[in-house]
Amino acid sequence: MQSRCGSCSPLIPPAQPFLPLIDLRHAVGVPSEPRSPAESSRPRNLRPGLRPRIATYLALATFVAVVILSVVTFAATRNYLLDTSTAAARSQAIANAQLIRSLVGANRIDAGEVVTNLRTEASGFAVLHLGAEDLFYAQAPLSFTQSNLPSTFVRNAIDGVSGIQRVEFAGRPYQAVAISIPAIDATYFEVFAISDVSDTLGTIRSTLIAAVLGITVVAGGIGYLLSGNVLQPLRRVTQAASTIAGGALATRLEPESDPDLQQLVASFNDMADAVQERIEREERFASDVSHELRSPITSLGAAVDVLQGRAEELSDRNRQALDIIATQVKRFDRTVMDLLELSRLDARAGQDQLEETHLTPLVERIATRHGYGDVLVVSDLGTEDVVVVDKRRIERVLLNLLDNARDHAGGASDILLSSSETEILLIVDDNGAGIGVSERVRIFERFARGTASRNSVGSGLGLAIVSEHAQAMGGRAFVDTSPSGGARFVVTIPRGEQA
Repeated sequence: MQSRCGSCSPLIPPAQPFLPLIDLRHAVGVPSEPRSPAESSRPRNLRPGLRPRIATYLALATFVAVVILSVVTFAATRNYLLDTSTAAARSQAIANAQLIRSLVGANRIDAGEVVTNLRTEASGFAVLHLGAEDLFYAQAPLSFTQSNLPSTFVRNAIDGVSGIQRVEFAGRPYQAVAISIPAIDATYFEVFAISDVSDTLGTIRSTLIAAVLGITVVAGGIGYLLSGNVLQPLRRVTQAASTIAGGALATRLEPESDPDLQQLVASFNDMADAVQERIEREERFASDVSHELRSPITSLGAAVDVLQGRAEELSDRNRQALDIIATQVKRFDRTVMDLLELSRLDARAGQDQLEETHLTPLVERIATRHGYGDVLVVSDLGTEDVVVVDKRRIERVLLNLLDNARDHAGGASDILLSSSETEILLIVDDNGAGIGVSERVRIFERFARGTASRNSVGSGLGLAIVSEHAQAMGGRAFVDTSPSGGARFVVTIPRGEQA
């Protein structure tokens, strides 16, 4: 038996160079998680989950509703404040116009003094125009005159059209009121500051914007929290589906008090019942067929052995036919045995006999016992590198990989053992042409064969059994390319908790 391990000296030097074991895991290219063909071909979905989408939709709906409400509220408040300000300005302007008509009508010479002594609001201005004289009298001539009013507005007022217009003066908003006084051939202009209204509207606008943003954020947070309760039944469905996919076919959902959710629960449980019944029926069928075939196959094998014992009495043509029959009977017997083993794996029959195991001597013994003693075992495992497994599973996995290499790839070239922090890698390299990337997942399916092994012997169940045993140990099996160009089959074995 040839071997090389990290804790012992090599018995026989290798005849060819090998990849340094310290780089073995990088050469293997162990993926973080196995992916199915559908997952490999499907583009990565960057769409957010259902719960964030529910929260986002609720926040957007709240944002739109609050914006509409805020716009309506702001418009109504603005109109109310402006209407109130306009009504107050109009009332005061009319009162001052009546006062001017009384005072200036009696003595037009005192028009300037009358305008100067008028009572207006703070920051307000007054201007009087006498038509016959075509003169303007300003309350504060150096601050505000008729030139600060729109010319069209002034001309229309002098022509007898009273009105109200918003104007800007010194960068601040004002309300200008023009009142025609035909009794004394005069026009009175009074300008009121509405900066208080603008400031109030600005404060309301800022408050509404802050309220919109705050309510939107709060609505999104509330939506996210509430969606957790809404999606709780879906999480239970997902968990139950995952449990069933893991092999616990008897898993069912608990009844729900909500009638809509109860329909989902009932449909899911009915589906699970149908799936369980079908799977168990198929497993029973495969197991029963395999058991029923054992007896005739055994009889056929015994008959073939008898014929082969008297092969010298047969003609060459008959001996060739007998050899074909013997080969096919052995192949049939191997297929039936593999089906029986898969049936036991599916049914999880039997109990694992777990024990701490050093893989290097175990692998060497298995290879020697089954006629693969000439295959070099290369290991970097130390005395502390132990796994807690059932040795029978390790033997079945290794033997299937070695048989697969013998039947389809010219034999195994190396058996490699390497370790990481959480698992140990059992690797078998072969001398074949390798496995195409498109076949590397499918090749572990039942009755699947690679392109290079279409015309070889075998049932297509050996690698499926390897994958089932690897999963039963908590690991997985996959295939890569060896440094020599052949196939490299890798089985990961978790270390487990030491006793």
